[in-house]
Amino acid sequence: MMQRYPDIEIYLAKARLDDLNAWLATILDAPPLTPAGKDKWKTEGRCQGERIPVLLVEQIADGFSSLWFDSGDSPWITDQDCAQQAAERLGVEVRCSLGGWHPGDDPDRFWQVFPDGREGPVEWPDSGR
Repeated sequence: MMQRYPDIEIYLAKARLDDLNAWLATILDAPPLTPAGKDKWKTEGRCQGERIPVLLVEQIADGFSSLWFDSGDSPWITDQDCAQQAAERLGVEVRCSLGGWHPGDDPDRFWQVFPDGREGPVEWPDSGR
């Protein structure tokens, strides 16, 4: 059985705030994201009674925004589970780390998921090739 990640982080391409707020309200009963500094937004939802802090940081790399669920009690076991649901619900490309990161791991191993269900590994950030 897959071990549950201690937190979940995905990277969204061009997700609209309204769509993101609607998705977070549906899955976490979270109020709309509110400004939390330059290009940062936050909210807090709940999953099975547990608090789920959420942070959105816009435009972190190649036009992608980071969406971080700072809890091991989120609805997803892995980043990939979350990325698949986000791509389907938000209709945008989503990327995530390919597995948990440990010292010595290649930090550029990512998984990309498209709204049409296509998915696979990708080198990111792009190495300029």
